[in-house]
Amino acid sequence: MTNIDQAKKSVRDRVWRLLEREGAAPEGSYGKIPGFHGAEATAQRLTELSLWERAGTIKANPDWAQLPVRIQALKDGKLLYMAVPRMASLQPFFLLDPASLDLPPERAAEKRGAAQVARRVGVEDMQPIHIVICGSVAVNRSGARIGKGAGYSDLEVALLIEAGLVTEQTTIITPVHQLQVVDEEIPETEHDFSVDLIVTPDEVIECPARRRPAGLLWNDLPPEKIDAIPILAARVSEKRSRAKR
Repeated sequence: MTNIDQAKKSVRDRVWRLLEREGAAPEGSYGKIPGFHGAEATAQRLTELSLWERAGTIKANPDWAQLPVRIQALKDGKLLYMAVPRMASLQPFFLLDPASLDLPPERAAEKRGAAQVARRVGVEDMQPIHIVICGSVAVNRSGARIGKGAGYSDLEVALLIEAGLVTEQTTIITPVHQLQVVDEEIPETEHDFSVDLIVTPDEVIECPARRRPAGLLWNDLPPEKIDAIPILAARVSEKRSRAKR
C-alpha cells in the first residue's frame, strides 16, 4: 500500500466511524458508500438546481446512497445510465428510459429493478452525459473525493471521458451527508477525478478545482483488475490481436 493509499484509507476509516458514532448512516455502512440519513432531502436540493432542470441525461452509481437521485431522474423524464455493479458486463451500463419502463421509478432505479427491466449498453450506444452523480465516502470543498477504494467510479468516468461522453460541459456531483465533507487535504493520483458540486441536506458547495483524467490509464491497472472487468479484458485482447497481425 502506497503512502497515498494509506492516507485515503485513514480518511475513509475516520469518516465511516464518525457517521456510525453520530448515527448519520444505517448500521452496516462501514466499508461502503454510505446510505446516509438525509439522502432524500439531499436529492430534493440537488434536483431543484437549474443545471438539473436543463440536463437530459444522467449517469449514476448503483449505490443505495444515490437511489433517491436516480428515482427523481426517472420521475423528471431524464434518460438515466446506471453503472452495472462492478462493471461486470461487456455492456457496463444499464439504460433506463422513463418513456418505456415496465416498473415504477422507485423500483426501476434499484439495482434489482434495473437488472430486470433495463437494457445493458456499451459506450458506443450511449448519448453524451450532462450530469454524473457519483458516490463518495469523503470529499473536501476543493472537490477532491474518496470512494470506498474499489476504483469503479474512476474507471467508469475515465471510460466515458475516453468515449467523448463526459466532457468539459458535464457536471460531476456528489450527494453526501454534511459529516462527509472534510476540511483536510485529500491526496489525489492521476486516475482520480474531482467533483464540481457537493450537495448535502444543508447546502450546495461549488468546488473551485477541476481534475479529470484524459481517459483510461492502462499502466496503472493491475492485470487482475483488467481480467475482472469484461470490457477492459476485451480491449486488451483486441489490442493483442491487432499487434499479431
